[in-house]
Amino acid sequence: MSDRSARVPASGTVHWVGAGLSTGSGLARLCDTTDGVRLWHRTEDRAAGALARLGLTGRAEPRAYTLPALTAELAPGDVVVSMLPAPEHAGILAACVERSAHFACSSYVSDAVLDQVPSAAAAGLVVLTEAGLDPGIDHLFAHSLVGRAREAVGDDPASYRLTSYCGGVPAVPNDFRYRFSWAPAGVLNALRAPARYIEDDAETVAERPWEATRRQIVDGEVFEAYPNRDSVPFVAQYGLPSAWKPQTFVRGTLRLEGWLRAWDAVFEELKAGDDARIAALAGELAAAHPTTEADRDRVVLVVSLDVRGAHGRDWSGRYLLDLVGDARESAMARCVSRPLALGVRHILDGSLPKGLSRAAETAVRSEAWLSELALEGVEFTLSVDE
Repeated sequence: MSDRSARVPASGTVHWVGAGLSTGSGLARLCDTTDGVRLWHRTEDRAAGALARLGLTGRAEPRAYTLPALTAELAPGDVVVSMLPAPEHAGILAACVERSAHFACSSYVSDAVLDQVPSAAAAGLVVLTEAGLDPGIDHLFAHSLVGRAREAVGDDPASYRLTSYCGGVPAVPNDFRYRFSWAPAGVLNALRAPARYIEDDAETVAERPWEATRRQIVDGEVFEAYPNRDSVPFVAQYGLPSAWKPQTFVRGTLRLEGWLRAWDAVFEELKAGDDARIAALAGELAAAHPTTEADRDRVVLVVSLDVRGAHGRDWSGRYLLDLVGDARESAMARCVSRPLALGVRHILDGSLPKGLSRAAETAVRSEAWLSELALEGVEFTLSVDE
């Protein structure tokens, strides 16, 4: 192995880029870990204001973000955490590869990022993605469940049902049955993307995901759930044995009961498919349904796996996370920023391997991350029926 292919040691400097709705106490945890944290935002004043809001004045350095300005400050072994929209990640990763810096984000890995992973790995760099809530904690739950089921049932032929539903909702239900926890344009455009999943032993595509909405009962409470994006590649990502056949495999979104009815007018707009109109609608919805300081959000994530093996070797398990935000921090910010910060800390301590990691990647590493998150205030429960 050449020196170039060895993992680049972390320098201890972390560049956190962006201070939007999902930047929370994870940033504070990084400030507890290293003295070299820099927060990049639109202007230095805004970065300083975000640090003050988080109680981190003097514990991290504010910076005005542009890609050239960030690139100029990067040194070998630095870690860049991108909280910017996903289309920005490829450019930031390219700068990281150029300057021998590690990269982390909470977003799904894009093709543009994936194309750069071989170069990053060859340079000894970590590329950590999908390390927030959804994607992120949902991956940890799924890997843990699959690992536990394999221990109980083995890899012999079996059938299974895996469902993973996550939602950010208002803690106190409102007429709109929703609370924007990320950009309204992103919410609307996600609904416009077809969803592929497995149901009744066959791949299914919902061109309009909301039309596949189903009732989902969680501990006696009724929600509405619909499939999101493309679930099928996660069969391989979660390491499910090839001899196990999926009856159901769906990753989706959870909403409060009544959401489908409350959003009927929005769906009519989405059906028209006019990009300019959807962009305008996003602004209208943000104005009509603002989030105030008094509002509290709630995050619900439930991942279930049921396996039916030969000779009565059955196994069922479920993880449930149900958190409500408080005056200090939204539940969404906690659930996105803390696992991301945990992953960054594992880059800093050298325990995360070079190349691509989508959250913790394995059952063993996922169990370790979940134990650490539980100690840091991200509470969840596991129930198992063997």
